[in-house]
Amino acid sequence: MDSFRIQGGRRLAGRIQIEGSKNATLPLMAAALCTDGTLTLRNVPCLSDISNMTKLLRQLGVEVDGECGEVKMRVVDPNAIHAKYEIVKTMRASICVLGPMLARRRRARVSMPGGCAFGERPIDLHLRGLEALGAKIELTEGDIIATAPNGLKGTTIFLGGPFGSTVLGTANVMTAAVLAKGTTVIESAACEPEIVDLAVLLNSMGARIENIGSPRLVIHGVESLGSTVHTVIPDRIVAGTYAVAAAVTNGDVILEEFPIDCMLSAVDRLNEIGVHVETIAGHDNPMHATVRVTSDRTLKPTTITTQPHPGFPTDLQAQFMTLVCLAEGNSIITEKIYPERFGHVAELSRMGAKIYRQGPTCVVSGGHPFKGAPVMASDLRASASLVLAGLAAEGVTEVSRIYHLDRGYTRMEEQLNVLGARIERVREESKAPATESASSGASVPVTAKVEL
Repeated sequence: MDSFRIQGGRRLAGRIQIEGSKNATLPLMAAALCTDGTLTLRNVPCLSDISNMTKLLRQLGVEVDGECGEVKMRVVDPNAIHAKYEIVKTMRASICVLGPMLARRRRARVSMPGGCAFGERPIDLHLRGLEALGAKIELTEGDIIATAPNGLKGTTIFLGGPFGSTVLGTANVMTAAVLAKGTTVIESAACEPEIVDLAVLLNSMGARIENIGSPRLVIHGVESLGSTVHTVIPDRIVAGTYAVAAAVTNGDVILEEFPIDCMLSAVDRLNEIGVHVETIAGHDNPMHATVRVTSDRTLKPTTITTQPHPGFPTDLQAQFMTLVCLAEGNSIITEKIYPERFGHVAELSRMGAKIYRQGPTCVVSGGHPFKGAPVMASDLRASASLVLAGLAAEGVTEVSRIYHLDRGYTRMEEQLNVLGARIERVREESKAPATESASSGASVPVTAKVEL
């Protein structure tokens, strides 16, 4: 197991490019199960989650050529229908294979998914949506067994839940509905850019999805889907993370392929805090802009509430908490999507942060400098927040369990070191430098240490 050793206090400067979106890529890959043609994806990031999805698709009869960059997929065995626990437990997005496999093969068996441990994330909305399309759902030995021997039938479905719309649930139901008979209306559909990217892909394969990007999707079923080539959108969460990295070090960083068009809520909060995001290229294509990130010497407090898109993303909550720890004054952060998503609070406190939690809300008393300390990552985005704190801290910070990071950031230490950081990947058993990154494409191991 690897850890990061971070020498803090170094100002970041320079230029890097934002990688393709992990959260977009995983359901895009699952869409290969919908067609007998070839699905080619470009701009696929080199991550352990991508490696695990590749293994899962191969288990389900898909021939996969490549694991990052350009990936080509084609179904060679349509009779393989069991997504087994050994792989599914490593990432929640494994559930994305359920809808497409059910629609095309009319049966699917998928283990209950795993992923980061930060509270209950039920999949009842996924199952309710598929049942509305005519699927029969059973739970047996920890597996979801879905069957539709006569095919799926279009209907009107409400996908709203107690914490808003469901992103992966929308992906599952939408992908299943494109092959259903008749017309499906999904009300309270997720509007996240990753869902937009999936809908654009499906339409390029021959689907007929209307109102893309709105909370009311209209899907006219088609008989089959064909081959296509699609470029994955840039990762808005990686972009936000590196923007915060520039801010916490009072840096001057240029970020290419910055999807500012889907990051307006985050950029709004950055502006209020005193972080400036200036578009210097790509004004005509704001999903692929080039921006310069700088910050005022004195940061200001703010109020943040996570919401479904286009509200502030829950996946940036931990990183922004690190940022406001350095602001002068009290900030309030309320988590409306996953109320238990505060595994980073105790670890940031070990580094000198003053954070007071009451239920889903944290009050951050800012202006206290971070001090280097040994800390432990609890989930993917919490890991990122601790690395950011380490960049700003006085002294050395050691972040353990960074296999979480390798699920969502391609060689983060190398990217940040290009900008002037001093981060060393260390093997925890020997405390010796790691010889290769755990997210270097095909060499990525299956990450099997994710708590359910």
